[in-house]
Amino acid sequence: MVYSVKTFNNINPIGLKELGNQFQIDGDLADNPDAYILRSEQLHEQFFPSNLKAIARAGAGTNNIPVDKASSEGIVVFNTPGANANAVKEAVLAAILMAARDYISANHWTNRLQGADLGKQVESGKKQFAGSEISGKTLGVIGLGAIGGRIANDAYRLGMNVLGYDPYVSIETAWSISSHVQRVKDLKEIFAKSDYITIHVPLTQETQATFNAESFALMAKGTTIINFARAELVDHQALFDAIETGVVKRYMTDFASPELLNKDKITVFPHVGGSTEEAELNCAIMASQTIRRFMETGEITNSVNFPNVHQALTAPYRITLINKNVPNIVATISTAVSALDINIDNIINRSKGDYAYTLIDLDKCDLKKVKQLVEDFKVSENIIRVRLIKRL
Repeated sequence: MVYSVKTFNNINPIGLKELGNQFQIDGDLADNPDAYILRSEQLHEQFFPSNLKAIARAGAGTNNIPVDKASSEGIVVFNTPGANANAVKEAVLAAILMAARDYISANHWTNRLQGADLGKQVESGKKQFAGSEISGKTLGVIGLGAIGGRIANDAYRLGMNVLGYDPYVSIETAWSISSHVQRVKDLKEIFAKSDYITIHVPLTQETQATFNAESFALMAKGTTIINFARAELVDHQALFDAIETGVVKRYMTDFASPELLNKDKITVFPHVGGSTEEAELNCAIMASQTIRRFMETGEITNSVNFPNVHQALTAPYRITLINKNVPNIVATISTAVSALDINIDNIINRSKGDYAYTLIDLDKCDLKKVKQLVEDFKVSENIIRVRLIKRL
């Protein structure tokens, strides 16, 4: 069986080798592939080809993918959480240091100097760029996932007092966070007690405009805000007002918006927080491994729209079903199998929101019956997509 993959945005070719020999990359079948692997390609206005079963985003965010549309068409959307976490961590720590010392403004000022008395000009003017050390200052970290947890740990090692807020932190992540990071239960405490605040949460209805007029009102004057997560987490007009009153000393962000450019006390980077050679390779490797596992076994890992499902493939045939999350669906599936006198070796069903994913492993049986079962599932009202996988 040869699977077809279409790539966008120059995915690292070394990472794509993880797909193996069973995959054709950007070949003759790319117009109607089994899977996409992409980075920033915008898919919201694109038509999904009929054969498309999976989309892997080589990165954490999936805002460029119409996830709801993909779900309704039975397309599993994957991301690569943690693959670029170290790169973003280092970028945020660099932003904290640059904000503390105002290195960017100092560089711009120095590059404009002229004349033979350069040394005198430097000595007389450098006082305006006297900054502060971060040791002893308080950093508030909103979101203690793969990125936020790393930032919290390393900021503590740099001498900062660290407050962390994340009501949804996983047990695995919690174990990796230093005991010196003080967990707070109320986000208002982050706003009120921090000299620096960095945010690392997904964009949802609940997190949009986390930084707004009310949150800025809780902050002490001279607070620095770092946003390498999503532009929409900050209300820009409220930010401008907070800068005007001195509440916000500096805003450092990785998301360029026209209204942010060329503004005093705002530093904008061109979305390069995760753009290192190492991170891009890690993302490509993880995306490729995820697609290969899904296509060859039907198992799901790191999906944003379907549950993680793992079950070793030991039976000769596996049928995967993407179905609506409705009552008695497992009983309906089992009845359809038994009607053809086929024995189920193993079955697993997991749901997420309006949809569910089912793996059915079948004992040795007549292949004609298996194919008939597949056809029966295809015409079932509540089943969106059916795949038959033969064990290699």
